[in-house]
Amino acid sequence: MSPWASESQSRAVSNERTTLAAFLAGLSLLEAPSPPVHSTAMTTKNYNDIPREADERTTLTAFLDWQRATLERKCESLTDEQLHLRSVPPSSLSLLGLMRHMADVERWWFRINLHGEDLPLQYSSDDDEDGDFDNLDDAEVDAVLAAWRAECDRSREVVASYSLDDTGRNRDNGRVMTLRWTLTHMIEEYSRHNGHADLLRERLDGAVGY
Repeated sequence: MSPWASESQSRAVSNERTTLAAFLAGLSLLEAPSPPVHSTAMTTKNYNDIPREADERTTLTAFLDWQRATLERKCESLTDEQLHLRSVPPSSLSLLGLMRHMADVERWWFRINLHGEDLPLQYSSDDDEDGDFDNLDDAEVDAVLAAWRAECDRSREVVASYSLDDTGRNRDNGRVMTLRWTLTHMIEEYSRHNGHADLLRERLDGAVGY
């Protein structure tokens, strides 16, 4: 500014500079990235809901939620007797048994191995490894469904608190695995058992598909 500028002009320029600085500071706050917030809700219930151009984490969790929703659909609109019904002897597979098994699998990989919670499995044990499939005589359908849903909800909470590169440790053999590996394994686990569920459901009432 010219040394011959008036005092009022100097104040005006100073005020303009202060206003510009405040404006730019506001922009920087608006543009600053907020910490990532990971959803804990099941939002992917249908195949077409799975995003095709999302980041790795979103893609993995979406595929897993779709597999969870598929298992639940395979159990919908059936009687308690149908859900208890075994497949072809000597197999002990049933839709209710699959739901019990996956409740234990959710707890095992996310809560026990990844998060380090000191918990027993709900339906099986070292002394009764197939208890989730075998011990159905007194199993109540509503209780099993509620337990499975609760484990899925807790799994999402655990997943939301870790990065894909964070690790846990298998309680049985000590092997280390990342959250990324665990999500991929869980997609594989559900995929395999949903194949079983496809056959069980088709045998019961002819229903097929996702």
